[in-house]
Amino acid sequence: MTETSSTSPKRAAIIVNPAKPVDIDVRGLVAKHCVENGWGEPIWLETTKEDPGVGQAKEALAQGADIVIAAGGDGTVRCVAEVLSGGDTPMGLLPLGTGNLLARNLGMDVTDYDGAMAGALIGTERKIDVVRARRSDPDKDQLFLVMAGMGYDATIMADTNEDLKDKVGWLAYVDAGIRNLPGKPVKATVVIDGKQVVHRGVRSVMVGNCGKVQGGLEIFPEAKIDDGLLDIAVLAPHHGKLGWLSVLAGIIGKGRNKDTAVEYFQGKSVEITLEHKDDYQLDGDHEGQGKHVLMTMEPGALTLRM
Repeated sequence: MTETSSTSPKRAAIIVNPAKPVDIDVRGLVAKHCVENGWGEPIWLETTKEDPGVGQAKEALAQGADIVIAAGGDGTVRCVAEVLSGGDTPMGLLPLGTGNLLARNLGMDVTDYDGAMAGALIGTERKIDVVRARRSDPDKDQLFLVMAGMGYDATIMADTNEDLKDKVGWLAYVDAGIRNLPGKPVKATVVIDGKQVVHRGVRSVMVGNCGKVQGGLEIFPEAKIDDGLLDIAVLAPHHGKLGWLSVLAGIIGKGRNKDTAVEYFQGKSVEITLEHKDDYQLDGDHEGQGKHVLMTMEPGALTLRM
């Protein structure tokens, strides 16, 4: 604790996605916890379609916020983290999205809004890894916290029915996944820490910073959010209708068998080059199509309070 608390109270900035349908009074919740913990009036900043959180996070820092709380889904969290990463101001989480993948991977109860708010204001701080993703088509430098991918997994994100997502949550991804099972592989070259490990037709290359995805499915069993390592999964189902069963078996078996339907790797950087453009996603947000990306681990770059 610093001595400044005796002169002026600390202030929290809340960056909220107003498009998220929630059945709680977010403003009331935030105000109550700030009063109860002796914090000043919160700084309230809403995201827009044009700016889903980066500009608001910069504004929060400019206004001297002592903590910046991302109140929304994984997209809002990712944009706020992009600004706070590498700095001293901690980030808090108020999970209001469908996936809330970062919160779930951190073991948070995503239905306990009071616990999340209290944790953000007076909880313990920990440092987590973030991953920098640099594309060259188009030139774009972004950050992610949970998982990114090129191919089938990103196609699922692109093709998920938003209305269905509002009604049934993560099951909407299952619907999109089944609809997109048929499809052609794309030739991929995967280079990890400067060494080529894959050069063949694949359906998806996924890169994880932590293990769990929608529905609690654990894609990366070895992944830890503070181990300084990327976890990479390459999915290449065998031909025929039962091809995806080999992928499922590989995921359940944690890729320990010799089957090449699923291959797991770890490293500090991964470069993925596809023969032609395919879908691309970061933390569940479809980011268009691309055929080249370099992802680099930034260990302990983000401070979380929870």
